[in-house]
Amino acid sequence: MRLEQLQAFLAITQTGSFQQAAKQCGVTQSTISRQIQALEADLGVELFHRSSHAKLTLGGECLLPRVRKICQEWESATQELTDLVTGKQPELCIAAIHSVCASYLPPVLQKFCHDYPHVQLRVTSLGSDRSLKVLKDGLVDLAIVMHNRFLITGKEMAVEMLYEEPIEVLTAANHPLAEYESIPWLELIRYPQVVFKDGYGMQRLIQDRFEQMQVKLYAALEVNTLDAFRGVVRQGQLIALLPQSALIEARYDPTLAVRSLANSGISDDSSLTRRVVMVTTQDRLQIPPIQHFWQLVKDNIPAIQSSK
Repeated sequence: MRLEQLQAFLAITQTGSFQQAAKQCGVTQSTISRQIQALEADLGVELFHRSSHAKLTLGGECLLPRVRKICQEWESATQELTDLVTGKQPELCIAAIHSVCASYLPPVLQKFCHDYPHVQLRVTSLGSDRSLKVLKDGLVDLAIVMHNRFLITGKEMAVEMLYEEPIEVLTAANHPLAEYESIPWLELIRYPQVVFKDGYGMQRLIQDRFEQMQVKLYAALEVNTLDAFRGVVRQGQLIALLPQSALIEARYDPTLAVRSLANSGISDDSSLTRRVVMVTTQDRLQIPPIQHFWQLVKDNIPAIQSSK
């Protein structure tokens, strides 16, 4: 049984004749006749009374509502696919780490909404691991995350390096570490820290550095928003290691201090940085709205380079 046979059957019921059905389908009348004969052979029943008018048999009457549904579903499916490849998708879903959402994405979002006013843009702020999980599950179209080569490998993945930035220290303005211009690691490790929750790339990055130095990370508190980091550190006791882009607002807050990190001394190049990448799948990158958003991010997010 073939789709064109069902479409021929439906066309005959709509037009009332094999001849008119052939015109509607853009084929010859003999082609329509062969398609119906093949369909009847597959089903084992006659579908039309052979007379001057193409009148349905009992078997044809039974089949008709099913064929209508099949053909309607096929038309809907092909229309949706056509809309997809021509950029007429109803929404675009983005997952991004908190600092990117807070600092660099707003102008990109505004430009995209101007360029694609009929596409509903949905942006969710998530940790890197969770963002990649929802991308792979098909719940979002694109993710902006910390680089993790174990989670973004595969021929189907499209990855764009956006920027690399230094990790800096956030303290209260009256904290002892705020007296330093560049904080030594031996001083830093003496104080309890606020860290991101498990599943965030930053927590893993900080933990790995402490393990390389063979010292214990005293993680006194876990939070998952930049506002929470600033609010807790402002109280005076705890400190936090955060990427430069997450500290833009803190630099203008007189109750907080942002300081660079001195080299840890564990290697010739021991500066602590993180890489931020944009990830989607190769097939999604062919869809016009996703492709356009991808290019906007590349064009508008500054290429931060870490200070060595």
